[in-house]
Amino acid sequence: MDLKKNDICVVQITDMNHDGEGIGKLDGCPLFIKDAIVGDTVRVKIMKMKKTYGYARLEEIVECSPFRVEPKCAVARQCGGCQLQAMSYAKQLEFKQNKVKNNIERIGKITDYTMHPIIGMDEPFRYRNKAQFPIGRNKSGKIIAGFYAGRTHAIIESDDCALGVTENKNVLEKVLAHMEKYNIAPYDEENHSGLVRHVFTRKGFKTGEIMVCIVCNGRKLAHADELVRELCGIDGVKSIFINVNTEKTNVILGKELIKLWGEDYITDRIGDVFYRISPLAFFQVNPVQTERLYGKALEFAGLTGGETVWDVYCGIGTISLFLAQKAKEVYGIEIVPEAICDAIENAKLNGFENTEFFVGKAEEVLPDWYVKNRGKADVVVVDPPRKGCEEAVLNTIAGMEPKRIVYVSCDSATLARDLARLEVLGYKVSDVQVVDMFPNSTHCETVCLLNSKK
Repeated sequence: MDLKKNDICVVQITDMNHDGEGIGKLDGCPLFIKDAIVGDTVRVKIMKMKKTYGYARLEEIVECSPFRVEPKCAVARQCGGCQLQAMSYAKQLEFKQNKVKNNIERIGKITDYTMHPIIGMDEPFRYRNKAQFPIGRNKSGKIIAGFYAGRTHAIIESDDCALGVTENKNVLEKVLAHMEKYNIAPYDEENHSGLVRHVFTRKGFKTGEIMVCIVCNGRKLAHADELVRELCGIDGVKSIFINVNTEKTNVILGKELIKLWGEDYITDRIGDVFYRISPLAFFQVNPVQTERLYGKALEFAGLTGGETVWDVYCGIGTISLFLAQKAKEVYGIEIVPEAICDAIENAKLNGFENTEFFVGKAEEVLPDWYVKNRGKADVVVVDPPRKGCEEAVLNTIAGMEPKRIVYVSCDSATLARDLARLEVLGYKVSDVQVVDMFPNSTHCETVCLLNSKK
């Protein structure tokens, strides 16, 4: 069959790629189809053809997969946030476990290890403690909030994401009503005009404390005191900020904060450890699964009380303080100064005196410290950004000769690459644990234990 653009075809979905797109084959040619899930038979329209594969748009589900469920959110298909909401949760977990396993074995060439069953959630909705709603106008000119459609900056209107906390709807209603009342324009990306770009919220699940940030293309918000009074009527609101972002950028948050009311941070607790969370600090978005993830990292670290531990890419000290409960001493590195300030305060908040934190790039700070101190470590924990670890970091870690390395990753492809590098540097992967931190999306977290081959 000579497939070409605009052809209408019927295809059975036999697999899914790492982005959650269904894969069906016609005469051996793979077609990638968004919103189709394995087991579906679908009618599609060819949108683009390459030499050996193509992309098609789902037109009709001819026969539903046994794994297909009714999405909880009315705009799940249009919104770019939930790629898997139409798939049963059990099948989502299987998909994520297989994705990590395939990457470790295909990219990392690692096969001799123990893969533990994935840790899922009892309730895979309302788990996000953070939300970022872009603000704009619909075609009729009404101010709206929502989420970007996949691979675009077109806003799909939604004021109540099924993954977020219920208070978000009330926050958005009050902000949008204030904008309408005082004719405050939403930001327009094309001409860099307008004021309100995003509404950003955070909630402490254990404390109930809520932070609201209005991300603005400017430093002033008309009648801000009135908006503060409205927002303070929401139970749990503890701090309200303007975040100033006047750049022509896709980055959501700017570097300047103007406090309108309340505290400089909110607090939350993971396990027995309290954390203060400032607006710009990184904090895992799913606190229920974070406790399970960090608990597994602590288990893999195998601490007995006498170890020197390094936590590379430590953020606000979330993993560091978990480790400090059972280690002799813990050192953390993070590039964001505000996060290190939070880490230091978090250590004080919990009464830990066995921690020390360094500001800077891990690939610069860690090698420099190692050269100056010829320091060794018993355990090293890394939780890098999606791009994985710099080679200089991995080389330095190996030079510190830890007995164990615990690698926490949000991207199993770069994880697999780095595991292969560490194998060459003298460390063997023994255990892999996938944790579903992001139900209904294609993303997950993985924690791996590597032991020294010496």
